[in-house]
Amino acid sequence: MMDIDNAKRRHEKTNMEYTEKLSRQSIYWYNDGLKKANIRDISGAIISLRKSLQYNRNNSTARNLLGLVYYGRGDVVEALVEWILSRHFDPNDNIADEYIRNIQEEPEELEKINQAVKHYNQSLNYSMRDGEDLAILSLRKAVDLHPGFVKAWQLLGLLYIVTEKFAKARQAVRKAYKYDKTDEITLSYMHEINEIMRQRTVHIKESEKQSKDTVEYKVGNETIIQPAEVLFRESTQNRSVFHMVIGGLCGVAIMLFLIFPAVDSYRQKQVNQQVVELSDTVAEQKTLITSMEKELDEYKANADVYTIQETNTTSTIDSYEIVMNVYTRYYANDTSDADMMEEMLKVNPDKLGPLGRAKYDEIANLLYPRTCKRLLKAAQGKVASGDHAGAITDLNNVVKMIPGYESGSAMLLLAQCYEATGDLQNANAYYHKIIDEMAGTQAAGAAQSALDAQAASAAQTTQNQTDAGAQAQ
Repeated sequence: MMDIDNAKRRHEKTNMEYTEKLSRQSIYWYNDGLKKANIRDISGAIISLRKSLQYNRNNSTARNLLGLVYYGRGDVVEALVEWILSRHFDPNDNIADEYIRNIQEEPEELEKINQAVKHYNQSLNYSMRDGEDLAILSLRKAVDLHPGFVKAWQLLGLLYIVTEKFAKARQAVRKAYKYDKTDEITLSYMHEINEIMRQRTVHIKESEKQSKDTVEYKVGNETIIQPAEVLFRESTQNRSVFHMVIGGLCGVAIMLFLIFPAVDSYRQKQVNQQVVELSDTVAEQKTLITSMEKELDEYKANADVYTIQETNTTSTIDSYEIVMNVYTRYYANDTSDADMMEEMLKVNPDKLGPLGRAKYDEIANLLYPRTCKRLLKAAQGKVASGDHAGAITDLNNVVKMIPGYESGSAMLLLAQCYEATGDLQNANAYYHKIIDEMAGTQAAGAAQSALDAQAASAAQTTQNQTDAGAQAQ
């Protein structure tokens, strides 16, 4: 008995030491992340704070700081995820509540961020379709709305590099560097721009040196290129009066054949350069106008789509909270499937980030199949007893969770229930959906047969009415 007690105490002591060691490691990496965040080493801070949470996921201080770091570099959705998780693990007196509340109380600022994200995503689509001009316009709008959007500045810098506008590329990359001084992408772009600018400078210097080392002039129709030093030596070998006269004549010849044409050439070059610059400006303005017209047309064409897809941040926050709450309740096994299903159906999974979507999919894959099985069985019993309205309620939940459940048999039964209650509009909508989305299944065949039966019934009714009218005459 004493040996068992001693073993338990040793085990408890070992666990306490291990837990304490993990806690110390978490605090160490939190302090490291805080230090890096204070000097704008945002990428380094994110790495350190994530390590802190690996050692202790309940370290709400580290998680809240990670959210602030994400928010500081423009990643608002990632920040909200961290704050919601922090509140989930530590619901009492958590400053994350204040952060979330502050975001919710600034709808105008949130709207700007949402629009900036939309412009950024739109620029990605333009870039993949070789529409660099439109992509640059969208990114300019994004950074105007959300100046701290590091990813937008980085993509803008990259597009300027691709279009060989290196001065603008440097400005954009410096903006990204201002918000995150150690981001690998930003640093690689800066290095690339510096290399390009250095090579261009070396090329210009070599051209200038080559022009200084030689003298070019014309004699008649021939162009003479002679090293400058040779010309200097030849001009100083003989100082006789004869050569002075010859030198004077050469001077006049040079004036006539070299200097005056060079001056005219320089003036013509300036005029040509101005024409080129003006042409570039006009071309750029035309491109800008064309791009804006295309974008305006696209906005007009897709106005309804953009309205439907308008991001609602409060709804996004609610979706994250529902997912985390159902996730906890599911594994705690203290809530009914019906209650969890009701909450999960409120979630719009398209508004969730990668982490939230992963949790949502995990719970949906575990909860939905068994709930659909139970509801379908209940609906079949209600249909047998004539309760088509009750069956419609259960089957609607089934097709919301898994539209093609049981190869479309649930949706087919739903359509049949609507037809039995006289609601042909909903019944036919589901029949057509089964035929379009589940072709080749038994449900699709049954749906087509139902539509054919309706058509035959309508034709028979029309024929009967025609015959009755003929007899009346």
